[in-house]
Amino acid sequence: MIALNLSLSGILSMLGLVSAMAAEIAVGTFAAGNLDEWQPKVFAGETHYRLVMDVNRQVLRADSQGTASGLYREIPIALERTPYLNWSWRVADVLSNVDERSKSGDDYPARVYVVASDEKFFWRTRALVYVWSNNQPVGTSWDNAYTANAKVIAIRSGKPPLDIWFEEKRNVAADFQHLFGVDIDHIDAVAIMTDTDNSGQQATAWYGDLYFSAH
Repeated sequence: MIALNLSLSGILSMLGLVSAMAAEIAVGTFAAGNLDEWQPKVFAGETHYRLVMDVNRQVLRADSQGTASGLYREIPIALERTPYLNWSWRVADVLSNVDERSKSGDDYPARVYVVASDEKFFWRTRALVYVWSNNQPVGTSWDNAYTANAKVIAIRSGKPPLDIWFEEKRNVAADFQHLFGVDIDHIDAVAIMTDTDNSGQQATAWYGDLYFSAH
């Protein structure tokens, strides 16, 4: 009976572990030194992305000097199971004298994109853009300067505290419903970008691991 109880306990523990693992889907595993599944997307010159050590862990550093390129990963995520996107980031500084709602000011020290594609109608592809805003109030949202199919959300704003990391969590399904008025059951890609091509300034940001979770 003791052996049976131990076996049952072990099985239940394993099931609990599997359940916990299933409740999280890794997207960016920078701490493990993994960039293999991320692809570059260049718009105007290349932002320099590289893995570095920061506060005893490996993270992704981005340096932009009048450039605009990002990294993206195509990965299907079922939002009914794991609707929450989690990540951490910090920036060295924000950009000065930019109007983020205009094309000439569409620059940010840090962005995280979530993309929901429509295979039948490509013009219905929608994106959420979580940004470290230069000057917009936290919590505000607006149409991207280039397309209304991308909604920008100010998660952080203004000059950052020195060397402080911020942990973020967003309900992606709820954000799509709130900003687009549609129920999205899955997303197809995640991207990050640090860009300064429109303003000609420079920016540095650090990104920690990204993952989706059930809660």
